[in-house]
Amino acid sequence: MLSGWMQLGPPALAGFLASSVECVEALTIILAVGSTRGWREALSGAVAALAVLIAVVGLFRNALQRIPLELLQLFVGGLLVVFGLRWLKKAILRSAGVIPLHDEAAAFAAEKRRMGSENVSPGWDVVAFAAAFQIAMLEGAEVVFIVLGIGAGGSGLIAAASAGAIAALVVTAAIGIIVHRPLANVPENLLKFIVGILLSAFGTFWFGEGSGISWPGHEWSLAGLTLGYWLVALAAIRLCRVTRSGFDAALPETAR
Repeated sequence: MLSGWMQLGPPALAGFLASSVECVEALTIILAVGSTRGWREALSGAVAALAVLIAVVGLFRNALQRIPLELLQLFVGGLLVVFGLRWLKKAILRSAGVIPLHDEAAAFAAEKRRMGSENVSPGWDVVAFAAAFQIAMLEGAEVVFIVLGIGAGGSGLIAAASAGAIAALVVTAAIGIIVHRPLANVPENLLKFIVGILLSAFGTFWFGEGSGISWPGHEWSLAGLTLGYWLVALAAIRLCRVTRSGFDAALPETAR
């Protein structure tokens, strides 16, 4: 049972956390569109995007089965590392105070202003539909890539990652329906920090597998890779804070 959890638990957790970030960001825009322009077009655009993404997952899943496993692990592993490090970089810089934290409430207000400035045409509101469709496709495409990337390592992993992603979608949608406002209190930067570490660890593991590396302990090596990335990320946050403090101290009073 422990072996099964080590194989399927991490992909499901990574899929859930990564998808939660994207779902929260998509929910913010969809709520802004719906409350400003109308819920029919906002929900229709989101559902249409979801249908397209499901079709894409089906097509790519069949295509992935025809690619040699080692080549797939090498390619997807490298992409996952790049993708994970991009998230991790932003989370590190935000934790260190180098760049501001992402504010869902501000994003919601900005989108409401943008939607309110557009003319509402009689009948079907194409602008609202397009806005909801675009954000759902944009955030959903990242979820699809993560699910396919995590699941590239073997049988059953896509199902586990997909289950995590679906759970994130259901939970986010349910909370959005209940509270009817953006989830500004979700610790998004912490989620991105964790997801960046998990994706980087998975990517390194798959890239190593595709390169012919025999990881000690097999799936247990993922725990070691995750710990390693976590320690490096914490050290990077501390270094950024020290560097930023030294830079601020060196500035003259008038420039602060």
